[in-house]
Amino acid sequence: MELFSQRKGIKPVKSIMQVDGMDDDLRNGLWNALTVYYWNRVEYHLVAGYSLSAEVNRDVAVLVRLLWHSYFKKPIDTLDVDWIVTRRVIREYFFNCPWYEVYDFIEFVANNYPDASVNSEFMDFCNSVLERELSAYRFVGGKIAQMTSEEEVAEIEKALEISGPYKAVKTHLKRALDLLADRKSPDYRNSIKESISAVESICNLITKDKKATLGQALKKIEERGISLHPALESAFSNLYGYTSDAEGIRHALLDEPNLSFEDAKFMLVSCSAFVNYLITKASKAGIKI
Repeated sequence: MELFSQRKGIKPVKSIMQVDGMDDDLRNGLWNALTVYYWNRVEYHLVAGYSLSAEVNRDVAVLVRLLWHSYFKKPIDTLDVDWIVTRRVIREYFFNCPWYEVYDFIEFVANNYPDASVNSEFMDFCNSVLERELSAYRFVGGKIAQMTSEEEVAEIEKALEISGPYKAVKTHLKRALDLLADRKSPDYRNSIKESISAVESICNLITKDKKATLGQALKKIEERGISLHPALESAFSNLYGYTSDAEGIRHALLDEPNLSFEDAKFMLVSCSAFVNYLITKASKAGIKI
C-alpha cells in the first residue's frame, strides 16, 4: 500500500516541515528577500556603472566588505568593486552552500546592513517566506531560532506509524498534516479540527463508544482502567470545546479570523502526542482495540 508520504511525493515529517534541510522553493524565497531588500539597492552610476565604490551604493558596500572580512573571511583586496561580479560570487555561494549556511548568511546580513529599518523589514519578509514554506525556523530577536523541535516532529511521525485498528485515528492525523502542509492553500482551521478528531477517535476506540464526544469519552476512559491526571483530562476537554460547536455557540479558537501555522502545528503536535500516550496507556492496561 502506498504511504501518505509517498503519495505526497515527500518522505518524513521533518522534510515536510523542513527541519534538517531546505528545498528549492525555500532557498529561492530567501534569495528573493535578499534581492528585494539589499541587492536591488545598488544603483547605476553614470561614470562608475554598478560600482560599490560609488557613494550612492555606500550601504551595500559596507555590508559586502563585512561579508568578505567576517563571514567569508577572504582578503578584502579580492573583493571586486564591480557589483555584477561580486553579486555573481555571492549568488554562487548561496545556491550551493549547505542549508544551514543559508540561515547563517541571512542572519549575518540582517545584523550587519547599516540601516536597521531595512533589516527589520527584511526579517519580517523572511519570516513570511519561512512560514509559507514550512521551515522549522524563524527570525526571533534578530537571530534564527528553531520553532519546531526534533521532539515535536518525532511525536507526529510516531503517531503516523500506527496501523490496524487505529486506521481512523491515522486518517485524521494524515489529513491534519496534509491541510497544514499545503503550501499553496493551507487550511489551518480544518487541520485543527482533524487533529482533535484523531484524539476523539482514539478515545472512542478505547471506550468502545463510537457515539461519545471527546469530552464524554475522556470521562469514560478511567472506567476502562486508564488513569488520567485531572489536569490532562481537563486540558483536552477544553481544547475539544474550543474546536467544536456546542448548543449553537461557536467557540473561541475556530472563530478566530487569523488562525496561523503555529496554531495548527501546536494542535497537531499536541494531539499526536496524546494519541501516542493513550495507545501506550491502553496497551499497559491490557485493553484490546
